[in-house]
Amino acid sequence: MKNRRITKYISALLVVIGFTACDDELDLRPISQETVDNAYATGTQLEAALTGVYESFQSNDYYVWDKILFEDVRSDNYYAGGDNPEVFQIDNIDISPTNGRVFNAWSSIYNAISKANLVIEKAPMIQEEITEEQRDQYTGQALFLRAYHYYNLVKLWGGVPLITETIKSVDPSEVRIPRSSEADVYAQIIEDLEMALELLPHSYGNDASVNKARATKGAAHALLAKVNAQKPNPDYAAVLEHANAVINSPAGYSLLDNYDNLFDGNHQNNSESILEIQYLGGDEGTWGPQMHLPPSISGDTWRKFVTPSKDLVEAFDEEGDEVRKNATMVFEEVPWIDEYWGNAVNSEVPFAYKWRNAGGWASSDNDYLLRLADIILMKAEALNELSKIQEAAAQVNIIRDRADLEPLGDAATTSTQTLRDAILKERRLELAQEAQRWSDLVRYDVVVETMNSVDDIDLRTGEIVNYNMSETDILLPIPQNEINRNPALTQNPGY
Repeated sequence: MKNRRITKYISALLVVIGFTACDDELDLRPISQETVDNAYATGTQLEAALTGVYESFQSNDYYVWDKILFEDVRSDNYYAGGDNPEVFQIDNIDISPTNGRVFNAWSSIYNAISKANLVIEKAPMIQEEITEEQRDQYTGQALFLRAYHYYNLVKLWGGVPLITETIKSVDPSEVRIPRSSEADVYAQIIEDLEMALELLPHSYGNDASVNKARATKGAAHALLAKVNAQKPNPDYAAVLEHANAVINSPAGYSLLDNYDNLFDGNHQNNSESILEIQYLGGDEGTWGPQMHLPPSISGDTWRKFVTPSKDLVEAFDEEGDEVRKNATMVFEEVPWIDEYWGNAVNSEVPFAYKWRNAGGWASSDNDYLLRLADIILMKAEALNELSKIQEAAAQVNIIRDRADLEPLGDAATTSTQTLRDAILKERRLELAQEAQRWSDLVRYDVVVETMNSVDDIDLRTGEIVNYNMSETDILLPIPQNEINRNPALTQNPGY
């Protein structure tokens, strides 16, 4: 376990209650009511508990790193790189229920949800050192965070146990909770976000490092746009409504003129950012960049993880997209053999480049959870599905113009299907390495077709890699540890 004080959120408040975050596994043991009542009796203590919910973004491997594995490495965007057998499983779409990365994601996300549940439960009871406005804001933030975490769970596993209260019993009948349906999980997410919208402000003042670090109305609208598109029965009218609310928000979100500035480490908490994970470096830094940056930047020479794929590089090159390609990856000769890029030492290999400052395993590079370009493309998607093709193309062209690309041609706008294909490609080029690709492929119902069409060649054998993907590979397996502990859980088909 590792204590961290997230000072960009709420300075020094963790010290008040000695808040310690441990995300190794989902702990369903009840906390005694007396302990809970004593620990959370004032507004200051509630605020510290809320800080603990945000701290879950920094303290567990899923949000630091594994989300890239499950969204970008599992897709056609990146290869595993490195030397980890569990990551190779993800890259090969051959994932075991005993895979440790799968268990880590499940348990750490649920631990974050349990922290959010505590804030939501305790907020109405606290009367000391708190105003009604503060109570509303704390509750709204916790509701947003619970929704955000459940959104990731339902995308990864489909229906999952819905736990919306703190665990207060050791009775197996109460703690062994079965899976809810996928539809019910999405309904809970939308309910939480709609409640959060009523409670959250557009901003918390003039400090961008606060406004981009905490949930706001803009963040809730942005997530609602994505949720309403991703759920099994998409509501594109709702997607359009919430995307427009972000684009026209009083918070004043706007695209940066220079795409590269989004990732250079000098423009964090910028106007395009809606919500981002805050890292300060040192004890409050992120180890993620050290995992993938090239030797010339990272200062070490071991084989790095998350290598851009040939398919992704070809997608940039076919579009003539030098702006986003150069911001997304950097090429360098390496002292190791790469099975896709060079079966000899000193081959030139691309490296993931959107986190650029290694910081000796303690980088201060922030990480976007939500940004405006994503939402503009969600608006384009909604308009297209609502048969407003030219309006949709205009939104895509806003994104293309920033990348110095020509507007979409006639071939892309002849039908809903041709524009759908163009939007999916635009999202790939715009959002590579931002944990979006797998979800996009699933939402567009092309993930099996796409992965089985990839023609990667393993240079060690000269043979084409066969991903042999089927529909049952879309969702991850429920971790075997959880099934062993909770007999009420059922496994996903195919595992």
